[in-house]
Amino acid sequence: MRLIVTGGAGFIGSALVRHLVLDLGHEVLVIDKLTYAGDRRTIAACEGRPGFAFLQADVCDAGAMQQAFADFAPGVVMHLAAESHVDRSIASAAPFIQTNVMGTFALLEAARALVAGYGEARRKAFRFLHVSTDEVFGSLGPTGAFTETTPYDPRSPYSASKAGSDHLARAWHETYGLPTIITNCSNNYGPFHFPEKLIPLVTLNALEGKPLPVYGDGGNIRDWLFVEDHVRALVAAVTRGVPGETYNIGGRAERTNLQVVHAICDTLDRLRPGAAPRRALVTFVPDRPGHDRRYAIDPSKAERELGWRASVTFEEGIERTLSWYLANEAWWRPLREKVYSGQRLGLLDAAPAQAAGAA
Repeated sequence: MRLIVTGGAGFIGSALVRHLVLDLGHEVLVIDKLTYAGDRRTIAACEGRPGFAFLQADVCDAGAMQQAFADFAPGVVMHLAAESHVDRSIASAAPFIQTNVMGTFALLEAARALVAGYGEARRKAFRFLHVSTDEVFGSLGPTGAFTETTPYDPRSPYSASKAGSDHLARAWHETYGLPTIITNCSNNYGPFHFPEKLIPLVTLNALEGKPLPVYGDGGNIRDWLFVEDHVRALVAAVTRGVPGETYNIGGRAERTNLQVVHAICDTLDRLRPGAAPRRALVTFVPDRPGHDRRYAIDPSKAERELGWRASVTFEEGIERTLSWYLANEAWWRPLREKVYSGQRLGLLDAAPAQAAGAA
């Protein structure tokens, strides 16, 4: 395949690019603005490979996107570029609306212009995959799970911006016949995860003997998905998915935030013992505004129609992730020292910053 991947230097995007280029041998153009969370080192292994190219550009730049699409002429676009951290969206919503909504609009229009120039066979084979989140569905009670027909109920600036972009992708299929597919995934984790998110933040704090911040009572529940399982699902969606359809991608691994933090502590104690058990570092901090209590995904449709299933258990994934961070301090140390040191984000008032909170 010949693919454009937006956000391909980010966490999930880079895992996808490595899979497409190194494992599957596809031709890939990465488009990435290289914001604070974009890091070209994540795709260094792909540099110089036949068919691999990189373009530093903003997906909101409609002219640049139309030119890139026309020059590269992809058969598939996989759109992952997004502002994604809820806490940052609480403090400053504008970049989320701009990138997630207007950027998606610019890409859909670029794809529509591109496909208009294709022959019938190539036009029918084209796919535009829009990668989204389970957060668009809002908060669940103690039972049940999100399905593809769950009504949207976004409750943060981040999730509202992603809900808007989902609606655009769906509308461009219904109105213009653009072959769009939407995936909504649960919380991802794995190597190369920027250290503002829960698992890498807690991991690095624990290694440094710093407090491990947990929002509220630690009872917020998320479904966890190892990033390599996720990217396999994305490839399955563009190769076996049906245009106009939505697929929920989840790991069937619900955990409370406190259970996740304890798993990190216990795994690190085993892999790199410290002077005392790291659970003693857990520190409860005031909850963030609008914190959804529980997410859970039912991935049955993706399992049934795409022939995909998560293969990495949470325990295996945590060990693989923490082992990677232990072996790759040269990657995360500069980010920790120069980009994001662990300060709390998403506070609504001017109170002194506390330890960073969990997602």
